[in-house]
Amino acid sequence: MLDKGLVEDVLQTALETGGDFSEVFVEERFTNQMAFQSSRLEKNLSGRDFGVGIRVFHGLQSVYAYTNDASREGLLKAARTAAKAIQGKQNGGTAIIPLMKETISTLHPIQIMPRKAAKTNKLAVMRKANEIIRNYDPEIVQAIIRMIDEEQNVLIANSEGKFVEDQRVRSRISFVSVASNGTDMQTGSYGPGAYQGFEFIENLDLHYFAKESARMAKTMLHADHAPSGKFPVIIDNEFGGVIFHEACGHGLEAASVAKNASVFANKIGERVASDLVTYIDDGTLENGWGSINVDDEGEKARKNVLIEHGILKGYMIDKLNGRRMGMSPTGSSRRESYRYAPTSRMTNTYIAPGQSTPKEIIADTEHGIYAKYMGGGSVNPGTGDFNFAVNEAYLVKNGKIDRPIRGATLIGNGAKTILNIDRVANNLGHGAGMCGASSGSLPVNVGQPMVRVSEITVGGKEA
Repeated sequence: MLDKGLVEDVLQTALETGGDFSEVFVEERFTNQMAFQSSRLEKNLSGRDFGVGIRVFHGLQSVYAYTNDASREGLLKAARTAAKAIQGKQNGGTAIIPLMKETISTLHPIQIMPRKAAKTNKLAVMRKANEIIRNYDPEIVQAIIRMIDEEQNVLIANSEGKFVEDQRVRSRISFVSVASNGTDMQTGSYGPGAYQGFEFIENLDLHYFAKESARMAKTMLHADHAPSGKFPVIIDNEFGGVIFHEACGHGLEAASVAKNASVFANKIGERVASDLVTYIDDGTLENGWGSINVDDEGEKARKNVLIEHGILKGYMIDKLNGRRMGMSPTGSSRRESYRYAPTSRMTNTYIAPGQSTPKEIIADTEHGIYAKYMGGGSVNPGTGDFNFAVNEAYLVKNGKIDRPIRGATLIGNGAKTILNIDRVANNLGHGAGMCGASSGSLPVNVGQPMVRVSEITVGGKEA
């Protein structure tokens, strides 16, 4: 993407005011977005983005600059701009180590590059999904199908001699169904994605995902209002893991831990969860939506066990925060694009499967709430306090799933909630999502088997 000699000159120039580490991140990204709504194609956009980010460290000080000018003059100017902000020695900094290119084996095979897939084929998939949703039931009044795919090519080099090139390919499709009875309206959605090309879309079970979004919308249209109070709550697998992604995962990122802004700071070796809980972030899951070959600092992807049988084992660590903590990076540094400096972020984060079956967990619950599909929410990483909407929920009575309820909100504290998990099923599943933080919006998988929390506060309209 850039000549190695030029990259070395940029790295050295970035150190000229006394920096002790410099890094170059080069990115070229191709993106396609399509949206099908009201039985017609509403959006069909393609784009290319290119840029270079330059980062300099001096101890725990970090400066970041970026440019779209990839000429020698443009890159050296950006490097000098970053260097000027570093308060180091004025007679030159550390000499770089000559760059040695690393060979990276892809963990995620791609069969059909998105740019080679005909848009007519993509449109045919969206038309079929629209037909499935609209034919589900007369109360389904709208279907929205969105498709996005991207190819991201990166070069990562630093003053310690690292030189890595990588290609990332991702595809995702989302199904949104709207149900109405004339006076009320409810939606249902499902959005699977993968680190794959168009073969992911071609091989997807359209009938399952499209019908599931329609079923959810119709079910919630006829649901009663959720009760309020404290209940045992059963959270189903796949995207149910979003609650622990937000309430626990962010608190295990070094970006929070290094500043003591996390409830999990300085607790390695301590019990922080039920002994039924093993919590993992794994960037190596084959073709996982949040997977990587290398992170955005060039570190190889790996499986990081964060909590093992309730005991805190480690954090997700990037290079800068690793310096602050005196710990090594864990392949967890990510960024949305060259416009952002990287920091510690999740990839595919999940609770490992347990020994119970879903049927056993429900049968063992005399009275509670069953959250089948979770929605969005918010969390304070410093305290772990959270609130999450539930997109589809049911009452549980006498060990059986009872009537559907809507408008339920789960309110609690992440650190307390993982201590109160008293059952973990064997049906691990993953759900695709986007996570926003200081280094931008990133594709992540959230996952878990079905779990039961002994008590969570539920917000609803009924007493």
